Amino acid sequence: MKIEVGLERPERFRPAYPEEFELFSHFEVTAGIPTVLFAITTWKENGKPNVCFHAWSCFHGDRTAFFAVMGGLYQHTHTYANIQRDGCFCINFLPLSAYDRLVETIRCNDPETDEFAAGGFTLARAKTVCAPVIEEAFLQVECTLEEAKDLSGAGITAMVVGRVRHMAVEAAYAQGYARYGREGFMLLAPAPQDLVTGAPNASAIATVRIEKYD
Repeated sequence: MKIEVGLERPERFRPAYPEEFELFSHFEVTAGIPTVLFAITTWKENGKPNVCFHAWSCFHGDRTAFFAVMGGLYQHTHTYANIQRDGCFCINFLPLSAYDRLVETIRCNDPETDEFAAGGFTLARAKTVCAPVIEEAFLQVECTLEEAKDLSGAGITAMVVGRVRHMAVEAAYAQGYARYGREGFMLLAPAPQDLVTGAPNASAIATVRIEKYD
């Protein structure tokens, strides 16, 4: 038996917080699809470094190019304005131990705030684009802006596509599967709704455990 969910949010779906379904589609919590967590770093217009803790993305390409496809980036944010203005950004992957510090950059995000300092991160400079990077990141990805598109046309979020220009990998993570497990990639499991009762759930943070080699 399948539980069917259509374009209209089921009446039984209760929000986890008052604005949840103003911010997110009910399909988000119906599916609960995990995605990797990372920090987008840019310069604010006043020269302060900006950190945006983000998920809802994928990474792929072909033999000619590799792309970071970031969905659900809010158009009202510093990050979106910075990317549009400077035409570049960096993506920084950090382990679970950095989670609380990354959340702190969400709480402390005024225009005048140095968000690297707020999170206790070391600022370094990208090699190929004009953007800061987090020195503690085990994987740094430097991107130029390829495209920004408002998929829904509502002026709320945008899909931002970056063309990858350069990567840097910490030596301790450079061999085989070292970048997986508790010290590797973090994933967001986005608040899967109880589809039977409609009760909300908290989002969960996961790490990757290798189950099989192919």
